[in-house]
Amino acid sequence: MEKIVTRFAPSPTGTLHLGGARTALFNFLFSRHHQGKFILRIEDTDRTRSTDEYIQDILEALTWLGIQWDEGLYYQSQRMELYHQNVERLLSEGKAYRCYCTTEELEARRQIALERKENTRYDGHCRDRQDRPDLPYVVRFRTPQSGSISFTDLIHGPITFVNSELDDLVIIRADKTPTYNFSVVIDDVDMGITHVIRGDDHINNTPRQVLIYQALGFSPPLFAHLPMIHGADRTKLSKRHGATAVIEYRKDGYLPQAMVNYLARLGWGFGDQEIFSPDDLIGKFDLKDVSKSAAIFNPEKLVWLNHQYLMKESNEGLIELARPFLDPAAGKLPGESLLKVAEIFKPRARTLVEFNEQSRFLFLDTVETDPEAAQKFFTPDVKNLFYELIRKLKEVPAWKEKEIEDVFRNIVQARGIKMAKIAQAVRVALTGKTVSPGLFEIMGILGQGKTLQRIESALDKIPSAPPSPSEGGALGRG
Repeated sequence: MEKIVTRFAPSPTGTLHLGGARTALFNFLFSRHHQGKFILRIEDTDRTRSTDEYIQDILEALTWLGIQWDEGLYYQSQRMELYHQNVERLLSEGKAYRCYCTTEELEARRQIALERKENTRYDGHCRDRQDRPDLPYVVRFRTPQSGSISFTDLIHGPITFVNSELDDLVIIRADKTPTYNFSVVIDDVDMGITHVIRGDDHINNTPRQVLIYQALGFSPPLFAHLPMIHGADRTKLSKRHGATAVIEYRKDGYLPQAMVNYLARLGWGFGDQEIFSPDDLIGKFDLKDVSKSAAIFNPEKLVWLNHQYLMKESNEGLIELARPFLDPAAGKLPGESLLKVAEIFKPRARTLVEFNEQSRFLFLDTVETDPEAAQKFFTPDVKNLFYELIRKLKEVPAWKEKEIEDVFRNIVQARGIKMAKIAQAVRVALTGKTVSPGLFEIMGILGQGKTLQRIESALDKIPSAPPSPSEGGALGRG
């Protein structure tokens, strides 16, 4: 059996987005599943729009996702001699010709065709021209004017195009650079590509490319055109749907395993299974399971998947992943406390960014209190409760969650109040918010000194009330 060879050939005219990343992933998975080879090629012949910055973005994104290429990196800009050799061959065999039509002439003829309600494709003006004036020219492929071209798409099935509907496409521009439809054929032949897996927006390019393969005497590879990715409104995916460059998802705290899992499920499935390890994907991926319909981008599903992967991480592993996102002050916490942070926030945080946002109050010297929370829970009758709590917390011999909880329960029982009366006020004092993980867990991580400092600071935000005879100034603020 012929060794399967796939490729990903991005144009570095922008950052790598979800569609391109999924194409790269499907090529990678297909080649790995069949113990084949995966090649990376940069199609940078458009020198006005291609940049080194975009190339680095593409490489960085692929590396982050764990999509490893076996061969390459190839640059089309370094392969010009190969393209020119093949175009000269087509010219010498009469399968291509020089076109001297200027841009203005082409536009004038196009306008006439529009007025006549005729097809606006190139009219073959220079097709049989014999002279070779010393003028700028492009090279056009001589498309057969009769018959049809057919290929069997591995996803969409048999597809046929009538040759008369295709124009004599430009294969070499006036600046001597090759166009996409020509260079891609030469490269795929030279690199031994057996399967071309790409977006179905390329279906209309395929008959033109097959004709070039045939004109050069080469057998075309097999084609598989992936369904496009749409937003929830069934329109082409864009930023307004929440999609962004792949590398931005890393900055937003997503894990690469979750991103790969999500991309794989955009148009492909294996029964009802939702979560796949990389090895699982390689073992199960097959083009026959790719849908013909557009995949729908669901950011909520991506968030859900990311949370599943965060939950699978050990506490140690989560802290290591989160370090680039954590507040620098987190480094002051003992290792044992950091592991506790991971344990209590792992079920809550859906991304590493959320993990930092939710736990950040633990690392700061002071917290910013939500005004609405303060107004609701910092009531005058809480002030005396705080005085008593400060005094008794100072007396706790061992700063453990059980001992801290006992202090609260003793105060609640002696005062005949509900736990929420004091607990919610303390929560706001310690975190600045009304929602957090377990109060006593938080106090255990903060430590005795920082806990007392925050409760004491909160006293200044609580409206004063006349002290009772047994409390107030006698207890002081410790």
